Amino acid sequence: MEHRIKQLSRWMKDHQVDVCFLTSPDNVFYLSGFLSEPHERLLGIAVFQDAEPFLVCPGMEVNDARNAGWKFEIIGHSDTDRPWELVNRAIQSRVESVHKAGIEKEHMNVIRYEEMVRLFPHAEFVSAEEKLRLLRLKKDDQELAKIREACELADFAIETGVQEIREGKTELEILAAIEYALKKKGVLEMSFSTMVLTGKNAASPHGTPGLTKVSKGDLVLFDLGVVVDGYCSDITRTVAFGDIGEEQKKIYQTVLDAQLEALKSIRPGTACSEVDLAARNKIASAGYGEFFPHRLGHGLGISVHEFPSITSENSLTIEEGMVFTVEPGIYVPGVAGVRIEDDVLVTKSGIEILTKYPKELVIV
Repeated sequence: MEHRIKQLSRWMKDHQVDVCFLTSPDNVFYLSGFLSEPHERLLGIAVFQDAEPFLVCPGMEVNDARNAGWKFEIIGHSDTDRPWELVNRAIQSRVESVHKAGIEKEHMNVIRYEEMVRLFPHAEFVSAEEKLRLLRLKKDDQELAKIREACELADFAIETGVQEIREGKTELEILAAIEYALKKKGVLEMSFSTMVLTGKNAASPHGTPGLTKVSKGDLVLFDLGVVVDGYCSDITRTVAFGDIGEEQKKIYQTVLDAQLEALKSIRPGTACSEVDLAARNKIASAGYGEFFPHRLGHGLGISVHEFPSITSENSLTIEEGMVFTVEPGIYVPGVAGVRIEDDVLVTKSGIEILTKYPKELVIV
């Protein structure tokens, strides 16, 4: 973790930033190795150009932070402390004055920003997000090992869900079986709320599972992810329960063709926009362009939705070591919803597909 802090410190020197105070659990974990969800309590990491960093966290988690490998100062605070005063003293002991401070503008809430302004009323506050996104963009071997394991468990989860499909079972019953099977394998956390949507419900890209029962002729959509040691996976598969109609088959095949086209286009040097358009143009040419309402994919790592966004407008060049999702979909209200999603690692010559569950139409 120390090399990551050094990279941030070099950026701070180049931009004359006196202190970065970061409070998002994901960035704290990335820089410290300490994974915590502090709820309303203050969690943060302070990084300096030359001085040693420090971590602030709820006092009950100090030992956890130390056991996670953090070697520098830890400021633990109780529920009756004034943690911002502790932060202020620790910063003032390291730098004479703060003229420019780096914060996460997209994460820091107004109350915490006002605390920073109160402590450093003459400081300029700049965004540290762009640098942190670039640091987290390409995954190292340790990160990839965790993502691969998360993807293997995601494949297992889809397999479990498909095996649970029965006439009359509800979406929530199938969902519960998936998460129970994962719990038995030691999975503590999902990347996001698991989705099992059947029939017309799948035509809502972010639908909510409920008591709708699976019926013959339904397409059943699974969207889920597993967290392993702080790193996420994200997979979507759509399967048929019994015979489905010709329109449903056409929609499925169009999504599959679009995803395969996008995967084929990915290599270092390609723009994100080219990958999105490879799938989008395929769907549009089949007459379903208006029914593909979202981006093709997103970065994946500590957060389930990370930088970059794989859109038709993003000219960012793809690089070796990036991990992102490729997930085209078609959602026709009253007819069908189909999405096929894989997690991919960019290699020197192309990609490694990390999620392995079959994509050819599975009929249960």
